[in-house]
Amino acid sequence: MRVRYSYLHQQFAESEPYLDDIRGLVESGDFTLGAAVDQFEERFAEVCDLPYAVGVGSGTDALILSMRMAGIGHGDEVITTPNTFTATVGAIVATGAKPVFVDNDEHYTINPELISAAITSRTKGILPVHLTGHPADMPRIMEIANKNNLVVIEDAAQSILASIDGKHVGHWGETAAFSLHPLKNLNVWGDGGIIATRSKEMYDKLKLYRNHGLETRDNITVFGVNSRLDSLQALVANRLIDQVHEITDSRIANAHRYDKGFSRLGEWVVIPPRSPNVKQVYHTYVIQVADRDALVDHLKQLGVDAKVHYPTPLHLQPAADYLGYKSGDFPLCEEHCKTIISLPVHQHITEDEIDFVIDSITKFYER
Repeated sequence: MRVRYSYLHQQFAESEPYLDDIRGLVESGDFTLGAAVDQFEERFAEVCDLPYAVGVGSGTDALILSMRMAGIGHGDEVITTPNTFTATVGAIVATGAKPVFVDNDEHYTINPELISAAITSRTKGILPVHLTGHPADMPRIMEIANKNNLVVIEDAAQSILASIDGKHVGHWGETAAFSLHPLKNLNVWGDGGIIATRSKEMYDKLKLYRNHGLETRDNITVFGVNSRLDSLQALVANRLIDQVHEITDSRIANAHRYDKGFSRLGEWVVIPPRSPNVKQVYHTYVIQVADRDALVDHLKQLGVDAKVHYPTPLHLQPAADYLGYKSGDFPLCEEHCKTIISLPVHQHITEDEIDFVIDSITKFYER
C-alpha cells in the first residue's frame, strides 16, 4: 500500500476554483498588497482571536521581521532550542543576534526550567518553538521573560490553531510568526507567512517595514524591506481558511488513532506525553522508536513515506560551529534526534492507511 507524506495532489485535485480566482486577480491587476491580502489578514486574526495580523513573504520572514521590530539586533542574544527547523536559528542570525540554545523537554519543545541559567546581560529575547504543533509551555516562559524584561517571539510556524487552556498561540509573545508552507494545515501554493499580534504599535511597525517603510508612495518613514504576502497566495489562503478547523480536527483524529494503535508497543515506541489542557495540531506526528533507521527503511520498502524531523540538532550542524557547542551539551535533544520518526498524519490519509502503518510497525518489532 502506498501511504504518501505529501497530500497536495489530493488537496488540489480540483484546481478550477483557485484558477478562477487567479483569473479574476489578473483581470483586476490588484497584484501587490491588494484586497485579497487585506481580507486574509483580517480573517487570520479572527482565527487566532487576536486583533491584528500582517501577511509577509514567508514564515522565516515572519520571524525576522518580528524580532527586528521588537528591537533585537547586533550584539543581542536570543534563547531558543536546537530541536527545530533551521529557519528558527537562521532568523536569529539574520537580525545580527546570537542564538543561545537550551535543551528541549519530552514534548520536543524548549524546557523552560533551563532558560534562566542561559540568561546573560546580553540576552534580549526568547524564541520558543511550538514544534510538531505542540505549544511550548508559554505561561512558564512568560514568567521568566517578564521577570528578566525579555522579549518573547513565538515561532508558531507549525501550530496554527494550537492552544493552551483554550488560549491560542500568539497570545503570550510580542508576536507569533506563522508559516503558510504547502504542507501546513493552512497552506498556499508556495511561500507565505503571517504575523499575529495584540499590539497596535507592533502591527503598525510591521506594516511599514514589510513594504519598504513606505507610509505613502513618496513618504519613506523607515528604511524597510520587501516582504509582502503575494496577492495570489492570499487568494489561495482565503479559499482554504474556512477549512482550517476541519483540516486540523482531521489531523488530531488521525494522531489519536496512531496513539491507540501504538499504545501496546511501549517497549519499542514512545509516544510523547499528551497534555489534556493543550490542543496539539499535529503538523507532524512524531514518536520515538527503537532501531529508527532500520524502521524507516522498512517502511519505505512497504510504500510508507516516513520522515525524520530532524536527524541532526542545529547545535551540531556545521553552520553552528562558531557557537562552540559540542556533542553532549543538550542530551535529551540529541537522544530524540536519534530516535524520532514522523509518520503521515494529514487530512487525506485514510483509516485503512493509518492501520496499515500501525500494522507494519507492529510486525517490524514482533519479528
